[in-house]
Amino acid sequence: MQTYVALLYSIILGEGRRVVMSDLKAVAEGLGLKNPRTLVATGNLVFDTDETEIAGLELLLETAFEKTFGRHVDIIVRDAAGWRMLASGNPFPAESAAAGDQVAVRVMRRPVPAESVADLEAYVGRDEKMQAVGGDIWIVFSRETPNSRLLTATSHKRLGIGTSRNWNTVRRLAEMVGA
Repeated sequence: MQTYVALLYSIILGEGRRVVMSDLKAVAEGLGLKNPRTLVATGNLVFDTDETEIAGLELLLETAFEKTFGRHVDIIVRDAAGWRMLASGNPFPAESAAAGDQVAVRVMRRPVPAESVADLEAYVGRDEKMQAVGGDIWIVFSRETPNSRLLTATSHKRLGIGTSRNWNTVRRLAEMVGA
């Protein structure tokens, strides 16, 4: 058995409708995934299954999600080792310790190309930091600049399929997979 982390890009199904985490767990159970568990109500799923190709799990989950909820949502999957590597690669440990909700990572389906990372530099605010690690984008956001241009610049259109999680969530998911 292998443990995996699945991140939903969005849990908003439409006006006034959100995915309830117990329903997400039920979808995972219906697919035969073992020990599904969620973290906070923002689309974080941890489960166990036989070692499987990541792309196959993403397709399986996305197809089941769309069939169940009537809407396509991109789902990013990492195995436990990959998630631990992501968490241990945090380039901003001091900032994370001081304000874990201000440090985020854009977890990508495919690594962000170097030229796209370079293009993002123009959007880094005065009190922000950004660094690519392993194809994912880590950002320290500023409390003084609540409307970050960098957040908008890390969209699907510019970087490809990905979803963001703050350090508190990354750390807690790492604990769930045995970091």
